[in-house]
Amino acid sequence: MDNLDDPRLNFNYRTRERGTVPMDEKRDRFQWVSEVAYKNVHRIVARGYDTTELVEAGYGLTDVLFVDFQARIPLVEEEKMLNYIMVCMLEDGLSSPANIARVVASGKTLLTQAAGSSILAFGHVYGAYQEIGRLMDGILARQEKEGKPLSEVVEAVIGTKLNDPALGVSGLMLKDPMAKRMIARAEKLGVAGKYVSLMKEIVKAAQKLSKEPVDIDLLGATGAVMFDLGFTPEATWGILAVTRAFATGAHYCEEIEQETPVRLGQVLTPKEWYDGPADRPVPTLEERKSVAKAMEAQTPDEWKQIFLERQKIKGSGWAIVEGIDDPKRKI
Repeated sequence: MDNLDDPRLNFNYRTRERGTVPMDEKRDRFQWVSEVAYKNVHRIVARGYDTTELVEAGYGLTDVLFVDFQARIPLVEEEKMLNYIMVCMLEDGLSSPANIARVVASGKTLLTQAAGSSILAFGHVYGAYQEIGRLMDGILARQEKEGKPLSEVVEAVIGTKLNDPALGVSGLMLKDPMAKRMIARAEKLGVAGKYVSLMKEIVKAAQKLSKEPVDIDLLGATGAVMFDLGFTPEATWGILAVTRAFATGAHYCEEIEQETPVRLGQVLTPKEWYDGPADRPVPTLEERKSVAKAMEAQTPDEWKQIFLERQKIKGSGWAIVEGIDDPKRKI
């Protein structure tokens, strides 16, 4: 607050008007503008289509998702494929989204709060559609630039990402045929394109390079097919995360019906679950100087040593490697 008299400021804050001031008619007032939809007293219109007329004509939920995200009416085969994916993604048992919804429900919240919180489970590993989309687009761009066979480019890339949880290939579904059947359904419906073809090459390369058995998993299958249907990684993220939220509503209801609410302070954690420092006496304020530790470093070597020691403190965040990247960055 020491710069209020700085002449570079747009206003003299010490002499400015207080309270309500007249509207500046020279500036455009803020107004939301949307290409997606509008609503009046007569109808709701999405991308030019009256939504009531759409459903009256026989179009369904998955059709309107194409309308909203891609501004087009899909082919019948595309609609069937999206419906297939959403049914497969709707329920996943007691996985992270359901567990989060149940924990929130235990506080006696609203269903919308619990179901909404389940979407928070989707990130850069669980449902990592942005990550796998970036990977696949990068491979395709590199192959186009270098002019090499796709299989050669894929093998070069996968060699450095074999253990990447966002690869779409893992040991998660060696006994579950869902992912492979999803790819087969896309091919049967004629909607499989360059991303499904690329995913197959990624699977081949991973199986060749991996020491453990691996195969296409649900991330790889849903990502490749959704991209071939024309959805962006961000749209895929949104559609499938919300699809899972539908099922977490049922988990919320079951939690409320079968379990009693959890009150503040009710949950106990036994000492057997604790693996931190042993119990120790609280030093007096007079003893504080002898036990307190400074976290400052005077030399680079000292800083490095302190940093390594900090990484051993679990729950401090020092062992987390932050990968900050612009999500709008182009390949």
